Amino acid sequence: MQLYYGFQSAVLMVLGVAAVACELFAFVDALRHPEGAYAAAGKRTRTFWLLLTGIGLLLGIVTVFNPLNLFALLGFVAAAVYLADVRPALRQVRGIGKRRNDGW
Repeated sequence: MQLYYGFQSAVLMVLGVAAVACELFAFVDALRHPEGAYAAAGKRTRTFWLLLTGIGLLLGIVTVFNPLNLFALLGFVAAAVYLADVRPALRQVRGIGKRRNDGW
C-alpha cells in the first residue's frame, strides 16, 4: 500500500510541475507581445492577460504539490485558454511562424 501512495505522490508531483511549466510559458509569452497586437487580434488587453496568467502561475506554484486542487485547476485553465485561443491569434497578427515564399 505504501508503494501505491508513493507512486500516486510522484504522479501528482509530475502533473503539478507540468502545470506550473505551462502556466510559466503562458505568462512569459503574454509578456512578449506588445499591447497593440492584442487589440489587432480582437482579444482582451495585454494587462488583462498578464494578470490572468500571472495569477494562474501563482496559484500553480502554491498548489504544485496538489495539482487537483480547485485553485490549481483554475490557474491551469487560465493558461490553457491563453495558449489555445489568444496566442495563435497574436502569432497570426504579428506574422510569427509563417514561412516566407522565396520562390522555391
